[in-house]
Amino acid sequence: MGEMLGLLKVVVVQGKRLVIRDFKSSDPYVVVKLGDQVAKTKVINSCLNPVWNEELTFSLTDPVGVLNLEVFDKDRFKADDKMGHAYLNLQPLVSAARLRHVVRVSSGEMTLRKVVPDIDNCLVTDSCISCINGEVVQSAWLRLCAVESGEIELKVRLIETCDGPSR
Repeated sequence: MGEMLGLLKVVVVQGKRLVIRDFKSSDPYVVVKLGDQVAKTKVINSCLNPVWNEELTFSLTDPVGVLNLEVFDKDRFKADDKMGHAYLNLQPLVSAARLRHVVRVSSGEMTLRKVVPDIDNCLVTDSCISCINGEVVQSAWLRLCAVESGEIELKVRLIETCDGPSR
């Protein structure tokens, strides 16, 4: 395991237009993985546009990985149904944190970087990485893959160790 960069606080905010996996609806939850760390949200019953607003915490180490999301429909009597997956590359967030140290932003709000949708990510729209009162924050809408429809909104914060990303 590499150098500890800090804690990654991931807020799974909401889902939109999730697919139906039961008779008329779904009971979605999200599994979030970073390397071998795994966390999941609660199940929202009978909802295709769920609001979780749940914060999940991960240790972030170098080399920086990819944040993987899988959405499932909770079933009582059989295996849970897949409702899609997505990922968020964390390298732009860590690069922005390093930039924050170079430009010495510690208070107020400043946009550090914009990440645009392309074939290497699951972004629905442009995603801004900002420094808000000393914390590096990224808001992102991710399109779910391998399904007809569905999007997940995330807010990701990097809580750096004392010395922060230094490279």
